[in-house]
Amino acid sequence: MKLTVHVDGGSRGNPGPAAAGAVASNADGEIVAERGEMIGIATNNVAEYRAVLLGASLALELGASEIELVNDSELIAHQLNGKYKVKHVDMKPLYLEAITALNDFESWSIRCVRREQNELADLLVNQTLDAGSL
Repeated sequence: MKLTVHVDGGSRGNPGPAAAGAVASNADGEIVAERGEMIGIATNNVAEYRAVLLGASLALELGASEIELVNDSELIAHQLNGKYKVKHVDMKPLYLEAITALNDFESWSIRCVRREQNELADLLVNQTLDAGSL
């Protein structure tokens, strides 16, 4: 089974309180699950990687063998696709963890879209951040 998982991560303050969100949909475009989680104090890029990890975990729990990740971070998408090198020392462990998680699937891909095309994941991140700050 293939799932499309829209993922997003955000930080208020960069670094600041951060959250990740993932919204999984099936081949018909129906949302089958969503998950948001607070990740503590982090940068936007760390939050974006944590969103990839959250999305991969959610897809595995749902029984997916293939995953298409959709995000709005060109940096993270290009690093995972091998187009950009991971230079920042703090990002390398997250990159390796993400690649390891994605290799649990028979096939995977990631593509970057404009923020407006990732609005459900973005909304979930903001709702999670709002709930976490109460």
